[in-house]
Amino acid sequence: MVMIIKPSAAIRKNYNEIAALCKSTKEPVFLTKNGEGDLVVMDIATFSRRESMLRLREQLVAVEEDRLSGKRGFSIGQLDEIMKKAIEDAANEQRG
Repeated sequence: MVMIIKPSAAIRKNYNEIAALCKSTKEPVFLTKNGEGDLVVMDIATFSRRESMLRLREQLVAVEEDRLSGKRGFSIGQLDEIMKKAIEDAANEQRG
């Protein structure tokens, strides 16, 4: 990942350029103020995708912690249904 860094004044002067950059790269743009990191901006689709991935990772960590503590898991059929629903939910979130 290449970090895209712009001064905070760029968002005021070049909003459309920054928005297009976020959408085309699908990466956050880091804004600085007086040479220091200040804000991060990204397009909504990228933000939603990242949030979905974070939620999924949190769920996977919780499941792994349960497994390590000896809790009973799911059958293959149950897991198949859970994964289908997760994929469907993620696809619906991406569509907006």
